Amino acid sequence: MKRIRLAMVRKDMKDIPQYSLPAGFRIRLFEKGDEENWARIETSVDEFEDENTALARFEKEFGPYIDEMTGRCLFIEDEHGEAIATTTAWHGNLEDFGEGLGRIHWVGVVPEYQGRKLSKPLLSEAMNILARHHSKAYLTSQTTSYQAINMYLNYGFEPFLISPTCEEAWTLVERTLNRKIIK
Repeated sequence: MKRIRLAMVRKDMKDIPQYSLPAGFRIRLFEKGDEENWARIETSVDEFEDENTALARFEKEFGPYIDEMTGRCLFIEDEHGEAIATTTAWHGNLEDFGEGLGRIHWVGVVPEYQGRKLSKPLLSEAMNILARHHSKAYLTSQTTSYQAINMYLNYGFEPFLISPTCEEAWTLVERTLNRKIIK
């Protein structure tokens, strides 16, 4: 599938779906020193070429706000205490939608743990954090992450058309998911 960037918005933070983690896993907040866990997880899902590149991006994007990360970045740990998934309930702006929005940012589950019903509980917890700080939220993704997009749709996110490629992107996703998305 052609990889095209896209954006999604949730116009309110009411009625967030809630899911529990399977036995043996737990969600915890970021602690100073978790930068390496974040880099390892995000590299494992091909967001970065290597962990050093991921660490540099972490430092640039979150380094000045490390104290804020302790209340906004989440990890799932396995039964051995190893961090195997992450996302950040961050903040930002989305062109033409407004300022001060919540943002689901950098969702990643290491490949060996994908398909174990971890993403929904992780997203629920991140959305709960966002709801305490923001009245609306957004996220960005790409067409190749159509399974995640399907989950985001089920969480009340809607397509946000921000560029000329958006219609092509959503047409690809609709065909792949066999689901009407653009109304």
